Amino acid sequence: MPVDPRMQLFKKEIEEVLQHLHGEYAKLQTGRAHAALIEHAKVAAYGQKQELRTLAGISIADARTIVVQPWDRGILYEVETALRDLDLGASPVNDGSVIRINLPPMTEERRKHLVKVVHELAEEARISVRQKRQDSLEDIKKNEKDEDARYTLLEELDDAVKSANGKIDESKKKKEEEIMKI
Repeated sequence: MPVDPRMQLFKKEIEEVLQHLHGEYAKLQTGRAHAALIEHAKVAAYGQKQELRTLAGISIADARTIVVQPWDRGILYEVETALRDLDLGASPVNDGSVIRINLPPMTEERRKHLVKVVHELAEEARISVRQKRQDSLEDIKKNEKDEDARYTLLEELDDAVKSANGKIDESKKKKEEEIMKI
């Protein structure tokens, strides 16, 4: 049986929701330095706001140190300002050619706060899945005349939603463990 285009669209939308969720999770500090913490920072340079990753090289010196080297030293101050605005709990240090960010060790309070953020992000993803399910459900009920095909599509839709929610829960659990690991 060929795959229904409505189900293909629904599954594509669900993948986008999961990718967005994983992107948001990557932005959370987990006690170790990684480029995803800062690469999305908006830098006001050359008359417009641009993401840091398009203006500078980002490297990891050790487990708690991120090094940012702008390709144009003329925007060093703008990059430093954008990094201060991120509120990472650490001040960027400008040495004239690179900017270093020494991340502090995470406190138990900060870890618990981040776990709450992870839960909120997972719930937002579940809500998004439910909204997309509702849209697909209405489309199938309205446009599918064959009762057997409609029933099959609705079952397939429910299976896809269960699968998506399972993936959301799995990634939430992994991120929680990563945050709480000392």
